[in-house]
Amino acid sequence: MAEQTERAFLKQVGIFQNSKVAAKKKDKRWYKDVGLGFKTPKEAIEGTYIDKKCPFTSSTVSIRGRILTGVVLSTKMKRTITIRREYLHYIQKYNRYEKRHKNLAAHLSPAFIGVQPGDVVTVGQCRFVGLYS
Repeated sequence: MAEQTERAFLKQVGIFQNSKVAAKKKDKRWYKDVGLGFKTPKEAIEGTYIDKKCPFTSSTVSIRGRILTGVVLSTKMKRTITIRREYLHYIQKYNRYEKRHKNLAAHLSPAFIGVQPGDVVTVGQCRFVGLYS
């Protein structure tokens, strides 16, 4: 059973939990392969967390669009990290480049344990989560 830390009862969509033969079998867990060369983490397959925004254990979030890479700045928010992406911007007048950066907030699935500031991470874009609510 999942760790129930929220006020609402958390469960995976599509998994019936009150089966009479469940006592004989191991806990059911739904997960998927997101493709694009990313392996499903072992924690997503064997873990007990419930996260509706996790691309591995939720059917509502699918990775599409851009795949971005950056350095983790902060992990202070719950299940959210801040990523810094640095790039070069060309100034035509001076025929030179200048450094610029963007900060990006990304969801951190509980499948990825031990992400700390300074780590290089790869994140995938999805439809904005406000549509799923």
